[in-house]
Amino acid sequence: MKDIIDFEAFVKFEPINKGFSNDKKYHVETADGRQMLLRISDISEYDCKKTEYEIMERAYEHGVPTSQPLGFGLCGGGKSVYSLSGWLDGSDIDSLLPKLGETEQYVLGIKSGELLRKIHTLPAPENTESWSIRLRCMIKNNIAFYHTHDFDSLHTELIINYLNENANILDSRPQTFIHGDFWVANLIVISSGEVAVIDFNNGISNYGDPWFELGYTMPWEGRLFYSHFYTALFKGYFSGDPPNEFYKLLKYYYAFHALATVRDIDENRGVKREESLKCFENIIRCFNDMQNTSPKWYLSDLNPNIIEN
Repeated sequence: MKDIIDFEAFVKFEPINKGFSNDKKYHVETADGRQMLLRISDISEYDCKKTEYEIMERAYEHGVPTSQPLGFGLCGGGKSVYSLSGWLDGSDIDSLLPKLGETEQYVLGIKSGELLRKIHTLPAPENTESWSIRLRCMIKNNIAFYHTHDFDSLHTELIINYLNENANILDSRPQTFIHGDFWVANLIVISSGEVAVIDFNNGISNYGDPWFELGYTMPWEGRLFYSHFYTALFKGYFSGDPPNEFYKLLKYYYAFHALATVRDIDENRGVKREESLKCFENIIRCFNDMQNTSPKWYLSDLNPNIIEN
């Protein structure tokens, strides 16, 4: 690792074991007190990691609160690729939510929604392939994968039918830069009380429908769900209640994410078969057999003045 920039100055080298990626991650510190995040990946991922680093640079320069990019290159005698970024000292919202009251959850939700809206002000390149074409292709592949594995159930078939019958909802959707994995484990509350985002490294794409990211609010199996936080995230993003057309896409993206969990099982990303099947059931229940317009958990009557109480 001696070919990593500033390596000789490292006095602390602490492994980080959280997250689903195959990257090796370390919290490093130099003799003069600088703290950084070091990520190391296999050289086969060079192009992907270079793109991720450049995206992080662009987001940071745009004023998105995230880690400052500090260095990128080859290491390990050319067998690995590394990225070095500033360390965000704080706690992720995933670990904070169980400790917070409803008002505090609401405040963090508003801030998180406003942060996501800022991320989506970064435009997609003009030559970006149609979102409809790309997502339909992924759905087709996921359905084919599902049918070659033993996942038959009434819940999964209902989800697949819904995806096939409503695919036209993807037509003519706008595209922006998207984070790609905007969920509570990647949102950090820093010392100022503001929310920052990390890990621009697990996205479905660098660009896409901005509303797709709000699909990460789906109620996953085995996780507590915080309606005040997620309701506020929507309100922060839209500066009020979401428009009616949003919910149709949200339902579709929830269905997409549920189906995608099948691939996560095959790729050994910590998702079990029973959990994946439960995700299908949760989505169907969330939208009352896919008949509801908005998800059951959304608190439409929640007064924004809650933050003043």
